Amino acid sequence: MPEIDLPDGFDVTDPHLYGERVPLAEFAELRRCAPVWWNAQEPGTGGFHDGGCWVVSRHADVRDVSLRSEEFSSNVNGCIPRHEDNISAEELEATKHVLINKDAPEHTQLRKLVARLFTPRSVEAMRAGLEARAEDIASAAVAEGSGDFVSQVASELPMQAISELIGVPQDGRRQLYEWSNQMTGYDDESLAGESRMASAQILGYAYQLAEARREEPLDDIISRLVHADIDGQKLTPEQFGFFVIMLAVAGNETTRNATTLGMMAFLEHPDQWELYKRERPRTAADEIIRWASPLTSMQRTAVVDTQIAGTTIAKGQRVVLLYGSANFDETVFENPDVFDITRDPNPHLAFGGTGPHYCVGANLARMEVDLIFGKIADHMPDISKLGDPSRLSSGWLNGIKEFKVDYGNSTSCPSGH
Repeated sequence: MPEIDLPDGFDVTDPHLYGERVPLAEFAELRRCAPVWWNAQEPGTGGFHDGGCWVVSRHADVRDVSLRSEEFSSNVNGCIPRHEDNISAEELEATKHVLINKDAPEHTQLRKLVARLFTPRSVEAMRAGLEARAEDIASAAVAEGSGDFVSQVASELPMQAISELIGVPQDGRRQLYEWSNQMTGYDDESLAGESRMASAQILGYAYQLAEARREEPLDDIISRLVHADIDGQKLTPEQFGFFVIMLAVAGNETTRNATTLGMMAFLEHPDQWELYKRERPRTAADEIIRWASPLTSMQRTAVVDTQIAGTTIAKGQRVVLLYGSANFDETVFENPDVFDITRDPNPHLAFGGTGPHYCVGANLARMEVDLIFGKIADHMPDISKLGDPSRLSSGWLNGIKEFKVDYGNSTSCPSGH
């Protein structure tokens, strides 16, 4: 391998770095020179005291580790590679109640509780309702003339979709969105100190909904969880509460950021926006999601001495799966640095790689992206940016806090394009 050339102190989980940019050049350097690279860290960084982690940057290796769940645990240190530096051992342990931080068999059992709601058939049944909401969202934004694309457009459809599935009434949905923002923004100075309170508030709210559903069940996730039975046992309050937290955060954050980053990509590549407005290719949603890679990374922990691409990984060492790099791997994607909405095939790993932790909501996310961009193209074909976006400082999310745009002149196209 060639000698690697990275900035001094480079850390793939540094939230301040992502507050400025996604380090795609450094990711390419890792793929080229050190596809399995030791990322040294000072004790306490991100809540861990193990001296650092291995970083896997190539598509094949990220996919490989994702499939080897018997060797690489999601539970031992959790999936999040960067917490607050001052997170306590007790708080870190509490995060293991979240579904994404579970291993089989518990992960398999918990996932089955909601998987049926996310099948292609179930998601397709939501299409008409979500399309009507997307229409309203785009119309309302155009009526404002200009504003923040994140709050007015990108956040609305995911918030409505996941709230509907969970069973959150309309008057609580905006609050749930705000709490999920605060929970994941712990590394960002503008949101500092709000994460713990937001987590407690979502838990409290989930328990209130649970009480209501025990008395009067509905066809929603809360009702399913409240009445769930795993090997004769009801879910513990922790299992239930953190399940709701995971769905709220995953359902809101990733699709919202994919939508915002996708709009930014279209505005930076006007030829692709013109193509999209004309043809609406079915391949567009996956290219938007690949390009955005809203989850920059997740982590696993080796539970045995093993190897990744010939590099020895010791039992207990953390391994960071760098989706934001794998989705630009030159050996898998032709011209990966080109935003191409006709790209096909598009085997991106933005939904968490492959294997047991593949995103349960992938079908829903694709539909949401497809629907909202269709309505943006219908109602605001001349959208333009008014300033540079404000990026989220996060060690694992590729997030945008604010993106000011002009929605252009309203054009009505009620029957589609």
